Amino acid sequence: MLAFVLRRILQAAIVMLAVGLIAFSLFRFVGDPVVFMLGQDATPEDRARMTEMLGLDQPFYVQYWDYLARAVRGEFGMSLRQLRPVSTLMVERLPATLELSFVAALFALAVGIPMGVYTALRRNSWLSTVFLTVSLIGVSLPTFLIGILLILVFAVQLGWLPSFGRGETVAIGWWTTGLLTTSGLKALILPAITLGLFQMTLIMRLVRSEMLEVLRTDYIKFARARGLSDRAVHFGHALKNTLVPVITITGLQLGAIIAFAIITETVFQWPGMGLLFIQSVTFADVPVMGAYLMLIALFFVIINLVVDLLYYAVDPRLRIDRAAAAGH
Repeated sequence: MLAFVLRRILQAAIVMLAVGLIAFSLFRFVGDPVVFMLGQDATPEDRARMTEMLGLDQPFYVQYWDYLARAVRGEFGMSLRQLRPVSTLMVERLPATLELSFVAALFALAVGIPMGVYTALRRNSWLSTVFLTVSLIGVSLPTFLIGILLILVFAVQLGWLPSFGRGETVAIGWWTTGLLTTSGLKALILPAITLGLFQMTLIMRLVRSEMLEVLRTDYIKFARARGLSDRAVHFGHALKNTLVPVITITGLQLGAIIAFAIITETVFQWPGMGLLFIQSVTFADVPVMGAYLMLIALFFVIINLVVDLLYYAVDPRLRIDRAAAAGH
């Protein structure tokens, strides 16, 4: 187990070094930060002074190592657009993105798993046909179009929910949440559904296909032959084994939800990291872009490590295989 964890941590470190190189390269290929900070009218002396102050006169490997050292400490420089520390901006926007992402993931799981189980057990019912049709719509339509349609129906025509913003928030230390206010909960509904709809349809179809496959296995037939009830067979045996691959997909999709919340945050003007990243791209705010890439990569690495550990704990075949390999 320890060797497994250490191997995963080493792989994660390699991934972070590669992403750090990409993020650092943005400084060199997107534009000259000295020009962004001083403008076109700056004198050569001012540019030389700023270049030396930023350390841009150092060799590439020295600058890269310095960038990684500061990134480990959570320092990503100053925003070229807002002239504020990038780490401060990220801390301000992080709660909104994580809150939206986790609510969207909970929506995808809470709706996708029951729908997948139902469509597997009641394949010929009219409700299963409706669920499968909805899943096709969720997979086919782009996220921004789903968001616009939800705004049109529930915000413009019905007037039930707000169309933009985060609503009223409550500060708990440095963390801000809208889950404790009525307006915050209302503002969260549409973007969470928009962000989680694709993942919900993916989980539903995965659970359905895995459930159908598990129900055809020999041990399910043996369980029925022992006289177990349908409830015990379906939920005590079939669903338990169906959820093993779902854990992996769900973990990866959680990382994807956080990374691709950019579109949803833009449509609903949700004040999270995704909206900040889009604004930084518009203004070529390279420090913010680099910090966003590093933070998203860190989320993916942590989530993948947790998923691997859960998969290792849930599936006994992995432990048996590793024990057999160690025996040889």
